[in-house]
Amino acid sequence: MPKAPAPTSRYWKLQRQLTRLNTFLFRKTGGKVGGSYFGGAPVLLLHHVGRKSGEARISPLIYLDDAPRLVVVASKGGVDAHPAWFHNLTAMATTEVELPGGERRRVRPHVAEGAERARLWDRAVAIYKTYAAYATYTERTIPVVVLEPADATPTE
Repeated sequence: MPKAPAPTSRYWKLQRQLTRLNTFLFRKTGGKVGGSYFGGAPVLLLHHVGRKSGEARISPLIYLDDAPRLVVVASKGGVDAHPAWFHNLTAMATTEVELPGGERRRVRPHVAEGAERARLWDRAVAIYKTYAAYATYTERTIPVVVLEPADATPTE
């Protein structure tokens, strides 16, 4: 399996700039614009805290509505490492997300396994086909993260 080249600091600088732009557009238009960076798939803003820095961060992420839950996929991190937001999120008991239209929800994350993961992965690939392509050249299983309402009982 060919390895993807390691991203450079220039790449990460561009990623941060695109994230800031996407966040600005998302908020300015109530979520109507900001999904174009992700090929038009529905996007939410995930609020999390850097594990090492302690800094507040926002990550625009594609999501599935699996009412009352939301689902995100930890796709692009590295060939053999999950993205930083995934590690930050799974280290938190609860956090907040912003949905299109300005709705905010407190959520509690859990990583889907087995049949639940398979069902949600198929749905994610149906709306964002590049997940399937990325899965063919990464050495890791791409996690599917379920965001339960923070006030609900977990359904694992």
